[in-house]
Amino acid sequence: MSLGKALIILGLVVAAIGLLITLGGKIPWLGRLPGDIRIERENFSFYFPLGTSILISALLSLLFWLFRR
Repeated sequence: MSLGKALIILGLVVAAIGLLITLGGKIPWLGRLPGDIRIERENFSFYFPLGTSILISALLSLLFWLFRR
């Protein structure tokens, strides 16, 4: 892969991550998918977005696969 193509892909990935961060609060289901782990106690809260991470990973894998072709 040429350096120019790699930089374009890296730029698109950074832009997509920025878009997700910016619009993340406006997408009601993002971060509340089945499989996201949330534990809340009196003095302790723990949140691990496992389902969201799997979804984002699958979308990024599809994106990279499409650009590789």
